Amino acid sequence: MRKFLLLSILCPLVAVSQQRFHVTLSAGLSNYAGDLQDHQFTLQQSNFAFGAGIKYDFSPHLALRLAYNHASIEGDDKKSSDPLLRARNLSFASKINEGSLLLEYTVLNLEDRKVSPYIYSGVSVFHFNPYAYDTLGNKVFLKPLSTEGQGLEQYPDRKPYKLTQFAIPFGIGVKFRISENTVLAYEVAVRKTFTDHLDDVSNTYVDQFALAQARGTKAVEMAFRADELKGSTSTYPADGSVRGGPKYDDWYYTTGFTLYIGLGSGNGGSSPFGRSKGGRNRLGCPNVL
Repeated sequence: MRKFLLLSILCPLVAVSQQRFHVTLSAGLSNYAGDLQDHQFTLQQSNFAFGAGIKYDFSPHLALRLAYNHASIEGDDKKSSDPLLRARNLSFASKINEGSLLLEYTVLNLEDRKVSPYIYSGVSVFHFNPYAYDTLGNKVFLKPLSTEGQGLEQYPDRKPYKLTQFAIPFGIGVKFRISENTVLAYEVAVRKTFTDHLDDVSNTYVDQFALAQARGTKAVEMAFRADELKGSTSTYPADGSVRGGPKYDDWYYTTGFTLYIGLGSGNGGSSPFGRSKGGRNRLGCPNVL
């Protein structure tokens, strides 16, 4: 009798912990919206992205996700449809490493349905580091160059931007149950950031002599690149000339597939939130109700 009571207490705890946890694996494309991208949402200049995480189900509808994502973003004025932007000739790329804590809501109960839409939001911490290639093909990280005068005494209002930042993610998608323990989802997720420097472009050109004195000639070279175009007669712009648009922050987004794999073995159509079709649950514990 004591053994039965002990099993009755412990088995539900073990069953819930196994059945409500899921491993998540994701793969797709990443992109960004900012000063070096023509479109708010496009597949142009997209890069591969992937991620992994853990999901815990509070109920058939509500879940908590902890996720890591790796993505790449880039932008290049040469690929713009605007001749003025092509003449600016700036470019950048950056890797993004992101950790997220998300609250996910699935509209329909996938224990009863095969398909359901879902949404999620939460908070993310991400790291980025924009870089570009100089005329010799060398990779040059842009933040240390203060291309728009960040940290220079002549421009006290322009503070160096931080490479690790917070973002607010928003996601929407559709889930497809493909087995008792496996769900495949297609989703689109955007990240609202609080920086305009994902691409190292935000404001105006600064005085080239002040920039060269503080950060060297490489900073001047990477801040103004219109003179690299074939046949160009452009010269470095006057201090205060428009380089980017500070009105809106940059943001980045991903689109692709996510696979949810339930932890714990399936058996006889059992449910994480109810009893199995037989007299015992998927761990072999007796159903007492």
